[in-house]
Amino acid sequence: MKNVLLIGYRCTGKSSAGKGLAQKMGVPFFDTDELIVERAGISIKEIVETGGWRLFREKEKEVVKGLPAMEESVIATGGGIFDDPINRAVLRKKGIFFWLTADEETICERMVNDHRGEGFRPSLTHSDIRSDVIATLIKREPIYRQMADFTVNTSEKAIKVVVDEIYELLKERRKQ
Repeated sequence: MKNVLLIGYRCTGKSSAGKGLAQKMGVPFFDTDELIVERAGISIKEIVETGGWRLFREKEKEVVKGLPAMEESVIATGGGIFDDPINRAVLRKKGIFFWLTADEETICERMVNDHRGEGFRPSLTHSDIRSDVIATLIKREPIYRQMADFTVNTSEKAIKVVVDEIYELLKERRKQ
């Protein structure tokens, strides 16, 4: 089995669904943002404050270089990981891509209610949350669409429902 990669914007459920899916499948789970924080020894916010988003993207690229060795795992990717064409090329070879989507209202609500707060998700555009979400989605959606093998809308769905939906899509794909 190839890796299952969960892609999409912030707060679409990649990490939560990824953990549940990995558990259901009995395979390891990796979150690229968590790997970056673990290796850097500081939060995403601190990385960005120290060297800007450029430094964060460099650290992200280092993590991506280590992912190809992994097989049969579920990987939740950072929302901007595919802004880099090299990351897209490396990861494209290693798995099946599920683009998790949610409407703007849901994303904004989840961001406001996220217990990790801005320390984990600093602003991408230095705007209010809604403007940040809209501007970044406009930029990234074409890339997500290009990378996706499947699309799963997570708006108004419990994580268990999202996990079951992805699992069923994987089962169907294996039958083909």
